[in-house]
Amino acid sequence: MKQSDKFKIVIADGYTLNPGDLDWKGIERYGDVTYYDRTPAAEMAARCKSADIIITNKAPLDAALIKQAERLKLILVTATGYNIVDVAAAREKSVVVCNVPDYGTASVAQHTFALILELANLVGANSRAVADGAWVACPDFAFSKGPLMELQGKTLGIVGLGRIGSQVARLAEAFDMRVLYHSRTPKPEAKGEYAPLDKLMAESDIVSLHCPLTKDNTRFINRALLSKMKRNAWLINTSRGALIDEQDLADALREGTIAHAALDVLSVEPPPANNPLLSAPNCLITPHNAWLSLEARTRILRVTEENLLNYTKNAPANTV
Repeated sequence: MKQSDKFKIVIADGYTLNPGDLDWKGIERYGDVTYYDRTPAAEMAARCKSADIIITNKAPLDAALIKQAERLKLILVTATGYNIVDVAAAREKSVVVCNVPDYGTASVAQHTFALILELANLVGANSRAVADGAWVACPDFAFSKGPLMELQGKTLGIVGLGRIGSQVARLAEAFDMRVLYHSRTPKPEAKGEYAPLDKLMAESDIVSLHCPLTKDNTRFINRALLSKMKRNAWLINTSRGALIDEQDLADALREGTIAHAALDVLSVEPPPANNPLLSAPNCLITPHNAWLSLEARTRILRVTEENLLNYTKNAPANTV
């Protein structure tokens, strides 16, 4: 590619993808790169006004920005979800939008089971207790901060059986768990038994969410659905925070409607201090880092580079 053909590229929020353990060389060979760790929404338009290509993870690109960016040709989303882009506005302006459809299946499924295993074995809680001197002061050779639970024979209900949900089902099989799943249609090849949502919620010891967020399922985990769960059941969410009515879940935990929740996502991230789940009992929260393994981030960057290369060949891939 000749220098005159190179693009003006803006990386709007590169830090979460690459805090310094990866490099941008594969992107830099396509043009002049302006890099930002983070870009507040209010500054996006000014920073991206003269860009040919915008690379974004969570920095929003609304219709006004897309219209204002007169040279804009390509938007590369360094994630699977692309709801931060006004795709209709991009399409109207013939701006190509590409995402990374499959990068974190193993990492997110692994994190799902890390949450489940923490609730089952209390590894973190017991380790902290030992560090605080509780074992030294204990009259017995063994103790636990709470009851431990075997996963074998327990029922795991998986809501959404895409790539990640299917991998979670495979991991559950290794633990000799019974798997129920709910999806828009039954899948003959699936591991586990298809169940209507009400049956899944009522019979599962653990319910794990793995569905994309849509206008139809926003806050579908609400008081009514939570009330169908066993009182000793757990809710796991490594998908999208807005699938859950957070006040209803906080109330359910306080009232003992369900026993535990373990979440990697919230409806607003980072959350405001008054998010009801931050102070809810028996609620384990990790800061949206299920996707953050080095291996997953390396895949994201590699696919983003491939998306850019394919665009230069007039053969765009992973378009949305």
